Amino acid sequence: MRIVSGIQPTGNLHLGNYLGAIRNWVAMQDALAEGDECLFFLADLHAISMPHDPATLRSGTLEMAAALVACGIDPDRSILFNQAQVPQHAELQWLLNGTARMGWLNRMTQWKDKAGKNREGQSVALFTYPVLQAADVLIYQATHVPVGEDQKQHLELARDIAQKFNNDFASEAAPVFTLPEPIIPAEAARIMSLRDGSAKMSKSDPSDMSRINLVDDADTMAQKIKKAKTDPEPLPENAAGLETRPEARNLVGIYAALSGQSVDAVLGQFAGQGFGAFKPALAELLVETLGPIRERFVALKQDREALDAILARGAAKARERGTPTLDAAYAALGLVRGH
Repeated sequence: MRIVSGIQPTGNLHLGNYLGAIRNWVAMQDALAEGDECLFFLADLHAISMPHDPATLRSGTLEMAAALVACGIDPDRSILFNQAQVPQHAELQWLLNGTARMGWLNRMTQWKDKAGKNREGQSVALFTYPVLQAADVLIYQATHVPVGEDQKQHLELARDIAQKFNNDFASEAAPVFTLPEPIIPAEAARIMSLRDGSAKMSKSDPSDMSRINLVDDADTMAQKIKKAKTDPEPLPENAAGLETRPEARNLVGIYAALSGQSVDAVLGQFAGQGFGAFKPALAELLVETLGPIRERFVALKQDREALDAILARGAAKARERGTPTLDAAYAALGLVRGH
C-alpha cells in the first residue's frame, strides 16, 4: 500500500487546515502496516498556476513543512518533500499531456470555478493542473489517494489517463501505471469562521478574529473563542437543535472534532447550558490540543536549515521511487530518457 497526497503551501495555517486535512494525514501515517508507505508533498509547482509572489511561495513552503512536522508527520516514517525538488512530476506531466484530452480537462469543475468568465485570460498551467495532479500520484505507483469531495473528479481523471496510457502503450500483463483507489477519510470537520457561521474559516478573511491561527498563543486563542459570535439560546440536547444556529453549530463542531466525540455526545454534556459555560471549556480544550503543536511549529519555523534538510532528504527518496516509473513511461512511448 502506497498512499500519496499533496497540499498547497499556503502560509498562515489555521485550525481549519489542521482539523480538515493535516490531522487525517497523521492518522494515516500512524496506521501504516510494515512495508506500506506514505508520501506527502507540498504542491509548490501547482501554486504557480495562479498569480503568486515568489518570496511568499518560498516562505509558505517552509512554513507548511514546519506545520506538518509540528502536527505529527514524522519525516523518518513518511516521505515529506516539495514538488519542485522532484522534476519527475513535471516530466511525467508532459508525457501524460499526450494522453489527456481537452474535453476531459474542460469538464473539470475546479477549472470552471477558478477560471470564471475569463477563461482566455487564465494560464495554461491552471487548465492542465489536473494532469500534473495525475502525474503526482502515478509517478509513485500510488495504490491509494485520500480525497475530499472536491478532489474526487481529479482522481477519476488520473485513473482515466492511466488506463488510456496503459491501453495505448503497454500490455495488459505489464501496465506502466497502477490505477489508484480513493481513500475517503472519515468526514473531516468543516470549520467555519468565528465571526460568521456560514463562511469557511479562511486565512484571507480580513478579520484575524475569524480564525484560530497555528501561531496564536494560549491567551489569544482564549480571547478569540470568548469573542466568537454566538446566540443567546442555551445549547440543545441533540444536533437537530443546531440546524438553524450556524455559529452555535460551528463551536460545538470544533469541540467535537478536538475531543474526538460526536456532536450529540458533546451536547449530552452541555445541554441546557449557555455559552458562558461552554466557551471557557472549548478554549481550554483548544489550548490543550494546539498548545504543544504551536510550540513545535514556532520553533521549527525559525530553523530554516532543518526544514531545508527535511525536504531535501524527502525529495531524494521521492526521486528514487519515481525514477523507475518515468523510465517505463519514456520507453513505452518510444523515447530514450537521458540521465
